[in-house]
Amino acid sequence: MLNEDGTLAREGALTYVPEVFVPVVDAARARIGEVFGPTLLHSAYLYGSIPRGTATPGVSDLDLLIALRGEPAEGERAAVADLAAELDRRFPQIDGVGALLFGAPTLLSERERYDLGFFVACLCTPLLGEDLAGRLPRYRPTSLLARETNGDLALLLPRWRERAAGATTDGERRRLARHVGRHLVRTGFTLVMPRWGDWTSDLDAMAEVFGGYYPGRAGQMRTAVAVGRAGAGAEPAVLDELIEDLGQWLAAEYRAVHGVKAPRP
Repeated sequence: MLNEDGTLAREGALTYVPEVFVPVVDAARARIGEVFGPTLLHSAYLYGSIPRGTATPGVSDLDLLIALRGEPAEGERAAVADLAAELDRRFPQIDGVGALLFGAPTLLSERERYDLGFFVACLCTPLLGEDLAGRLPRYRPTSLLARETNGDLALLLPRWRERAAGATTDGERRRLARHVGRHLVRTGFTLVMPRWGDWTSDLDAMAEVFGGYYPGRAGQMRTAVAVGRAGAGAEPAVLDELIEDLGQWLAAEYRAVHGVKAPRP
């Protein structure tokens, strides 16, 4: 959705959180504040289906981004992992907790301006502390934004292959399949996002927009949606097709259209 000036509007709001997830969000807010305190914590955010109001009880996960005043140390990373595990145990409404941890200087850095900065400003909902979006630019659906958000797919494919080869249980394959499916859908969408001229985070809408520009790949993208949503169809052959066929093609097409994401250390 666009603002009147053509910039991308921020998605999600605390008022969109479905009632069944309100206790989860309240507990996350309280525990983040307790674990880090005002000395370490700059701000915290929700993202994903819960603040967009589209989450499904027992299926959706809780997605958090925590920004510290300085760069996180190993102790803070361990504390975030413990916090995520605790919330996941306490609340059957959610199926897992994903908690990202960064220093505010990194989120505001020039290097991350069109990746993590965009993520905070447009895709995250403030939960605690000062909203970093006030110190970031307004974003437009440009090729630069496409390149810096998802222009690193070629680097991810070897890691996915390795994880797929090492997956020995249905649970491991399902978790990997959800990750791969969602990432491919989002990458396919941002490939065409500058031509479409807007933003959505709905997986079905992303696949539909992509299919309008690449109809020959639309079927595979719909498969990626199904796999990404619930790990459905996570058989090795399906995962192999997504990585080796759709993924390889998408990485090459992305490089040709938008270029490659600036390297990270």
